[in-house]
Amino acid sequence: MVLNTLQQMIKGRLDQNGWSYNDVARRGGISRSTVHHLATSGRLAQVPQKATLEGLARGLGIPVAPVQRAAVEAAGVNLYFEDAPAVTDPEVEILIASVQRLSPKDRRHVAVLVESLLEAGGVEPERD
Repeated sequence: MVLNTLQQMIKGRLDQNGWSYNDVARRGGISRSTVHHLATSGRLAQVPQKATLEGLARGLGIPVAPVQRAAVEAAGVNLYFEDAPAVTDPEVEILIASVQRLSPKDRRHVAVLVESLLEAGGVEPERD
């Protein structure tokens, strides 16, 4: 069975942190049955309410933007963002959303770190 991006995101955080559906529900202020439904439904009948997705993100300890995108995709809605590359890896989505919340100074620090990691791995960073 192939998991959708939302399921992968939830399962990944549960496995990574040793959490249960109850743990995520308690942390996010949403019901356990909601967390279970979102984690086990291959195709959502509709996009969950904003408050539900915010609670899920809070419960998972990740930014809400990648959770919202994953939920929209799980409901079968395709979103297209201009100038945005297609990202299918939930970890990349979380990183992008997290970096966007940083101050400009902190983003520069992250950029330097990423460049040094790429160079250490033999990959030349892209320059504009």
